[in-house]
Amino acid sequence: MFKLTKRAAEQIAQAAEQGGTEGMVLRFATRKKEDGAFDYLMGFDEVKDDDITFISEGIDLVMEPEYVPMLNETTMDYVETEDGEKQFIFINPKDANYVPPVAENSDQGE
Repeated sequence: MFKLTKRAAEQIAQAAEQGGTEGMVLRFATRKKEDGAFDYLMGFDEVKDDDITFISEGIDLVMEPEYVPMLNETTMDYVETEDGEKQFIFINPKDANYVPPVAENSDQGE
């Protein structure tokens, strides 16, 4: 199933606290582009009746059933890029642009 790294979960919890969205779930979705790559979407939301709900690293996550096949086996991490910026990344072997993570930039194995 979809999972978060510890770093990603910590950043999400901090964003929820700062944004006043504590108690809401984090919703994920994706769109497949013509080249096979995915656009990832996420945001704090309320649970809907048909949602798939789960918990990763203490964070409540949801997605609509249609996104499960594309997001299954995906890990979301929070990393520092080469230019020093920090961002969420999606490690998804089903994405045409998938590149295995570099050990120093990812805590996927933790």
